Amino acid sequence: MNYTESLTRYTANFIDELARNGMTDVVISPGSRSTPLALVFREHPSIKEWIVIDERSAAFFALGLAKKSNRPVALVCTSGTAAANYYPAVVEAFYSRVPLLVLTADRPHELRQVGAPQAIEQIKMYGDYVKWFHEMATPEGTPPMLRYARQKAAQAFAFTEQGNKGPVQVNFPFREPLTPDFTLPDIWGAEKEKSTARINRMEGMKYLGEEQIQELTALFGSSRKGLLVCGPEMNVNFAERVCELAQVWNLPVLADPLSQLRTGEHDKTHVIEGYDAFLRDSEIRERLQPDYIIRFGAMPVSKAYLFYVKEHSHIPQFVVEENEGFRDPTGNDTAYIYADPRQLCSQLIEKAPDKLPTAAWLDEWLHYNQIAKNHLLSGEETQVTEGEAARGIAAVIPDQTTLYVGNSMAVRDVDSFFMVSSKAVSILCNRGANGIDGVISSAVGAAAAGQRVTLLIGDLSFFHDMNGLLAAKQYQLPITIVLVNNNGGGIFSFLPQANDKKHFEALFGTPVDLPFEKAGALYGAAYQVVSTERALKEQLEQSYQQSGLSIIEVKTDRDENAVWHREKWNRVMAEIKEGWQ
Repeated sequence: MNYTESLTRYTANFIDELARNGMTDVVISPGSRSTPLALVFREHPSIKEWIVIDERSAAFFALGLAKKSNRPVALVCTSGTAAANYYPAVVEAFYSRVPLLVLTADRPHELRQVGAPQAIEQIKMYGDYVKWFHEMATPEGTPPMLRYARQKAAQAFAFTEQGNKGPVQVNFPFREPLTPDFTLPDIWGAEKEKSTARINRMEGMKYLGEEQIQELTALFGSSRKGLLVCGPEMNVNFAERVCELAQVWNLPVLADPLSQLRTGEHDKTHVIEGYDAFLRDSEIRERLQPDYIIRFGAMPVSKAYLFYVKEHSHIPQFVVEENEGFRDPTGNDTAYIYADPRQLCSQLIEKAPDKLPTAAWLDEWLHYNQIAKNHLLSGEETQVTEGEAARGIAAVIPDQTTLYVGNSMAVRDVDSFFMVSSKAVSILCNRGANGIDGVISSAVGAAAAGQRVTLLIGDLSFFHDMNGLLAAKQYQLPITIVLVNNNGGGIFSFLPQANDKKHFEALFGTPVDLPFEKAGALYGAAYQVVSTERALKEQLEQSYQQSGLSIIEVKTDRDENAVWHREKWNRVMAEIKEGWQ
C-alpha cells in the first residue's frame, strides 16, 4: 500500500467514525497542510461542511453552531498561526461548556524546530482550555492503524460531550503528498470494521439519594422565604420542571434572560424577570432577605443580583451543577449539589413538605416585579434608546427563532427589557469569557443550525468581527442584525471611569467613527437606519420576511443613554419604597 492510499484510508476512517458517533457539521478554514481532512470531510455523505476563510471567525462560527444545535461541531485548519487564531473561541467554548472538536493539521515531526515554514509548537497549544488533547500517529493503512484512527475519533467525540461539554484538540501530522485518492474502493472501511463506540458508551444520570433529599427538604421546609435563581442555561427542557418546582413550593424564581425560562409555553406565573431594576437599591435588597437560595446554571448577568447575594452571604446558598465545577464568584460559603437539575427538581417536587412558605413572600416579589415592568415597558422616546431597541426586538421577534446577544450593554438591556413571552425564542450569548470578539460569527453560526437569528450587538463588538459577515453572505443565512451605534463603549458610561474626563474617551469611550452602512454594502446586506422604536419594529418585521442578511442601525448617544436608564431604575425603586409608607 503506497502512502497516498494509507493517507486516504486513515483519514477517511477517522472522519467516518466521527459521523457514526453523531458528527453532522464541520467548519473548514482553507489551507494546504489540512488538505487530507478538508477533502475527506467534503466527500463524506453524512457531514455538512461550512467553509469560513478567516480562522478566528470560523472558530466562533463553529461555536455558535454547536451552542444552538447542542451537539459537537468539528473545526479544521492548517498548521501554524491558523490554529492560534482559534484560541479565543476555544477559551469561550471551555468556559461556556460548548462541544467543539478542533482538528489541527501539523507538519510531520522531522519538519518541526528546524525552521520549516508554518511550523509552530501545536502540541497542547490550548493548554488547560481543552478537555483532552491527542496527537495522532502519522498515517498508515494497516488494519491495526485504521482501528486506532477510529478509536481516537470515537474518544475525541466522546470527550466533547462527557461531563461538562467542552472543546477537544486532535493534532494531525501530515507528510506530502497531501491529496487523497477518492478512486480507491471502500475508503470508509468495511462494515465489519466499523466500531459501535457511541452505542457502547453509556452514561448514567447523577441524582441525590433519599437521605440527601430528606436533608434538603427538612431545611427548605422549615424556612419561610426561599428563592430559586436560574442563570445562563441551554437545556430548554429544564424550564418547565423548575417552574413547576416554584409553583409546588410557592417560591419566586429569578430568571436570567439566558436561562431559557423567560420564553416558551411553560407556566411563568412565579417567574421574576425585572429583579435587576429593583435590586439596585440596598434597602430593597435588605428587605428581600431570603432564608435560602438555590441557583441553577451559571451566575446571572445582573450585577445587582451579585450585590444581593454578597450582602446575604450568611444565609444558606446552594449551586446545582449537573456534573462538576465551582461557578460562584461571590466568595460566599456556598454548598454545591452535583445532580441532574431536572431530576433534582422532580425529587424536590415529590418530597414537598406539608408546610410551605406563605404567599406573602412570593407576593412581595411579584408586586415589585410588576412595578419594574410597568416602568421599563412604558413610554416611547422621540429618539430610540438602547433599552427600547431590546424592548422592540422582544415585541416583534418571531416564534421559533433565536436571539443572539452581544456582551457589555446589549445583554444587560436584554436582561432589563426582554420580559416573559410564550414565544419559543432561544436567547444565546457568549457568556463564558464575556468577550466582545467573535459575536457576529457566533450568531451567523447559530443561524447555520437552521433557525432564523436576530443579533443585538454594539458598534465596538460589530467592528471587532465584521469578517463574520462573509459567511452570512456566502451561505445566505437568515439573520437580522440590530446594530446599536453609540460610537464607543457604552457600558463604561455606567462605571466610575466615566468621571475621569481627561482620559475617558481615549481609553474607555473609544469612538471609531465608522460609516457601518459601507460594511453592509460590502457584504450585500439590506441596510436601514431607524430613529424610533416604532420604526425599528417595522424594519424588523420587514427583515423577517426576507432571506439573507439584514442590518438595522440604531444610533444613540452614550451620555443620554446612561441618564435614561438611571431615570427608569430610579422610578422603579422610588415607587416600591413609596409603598412601604
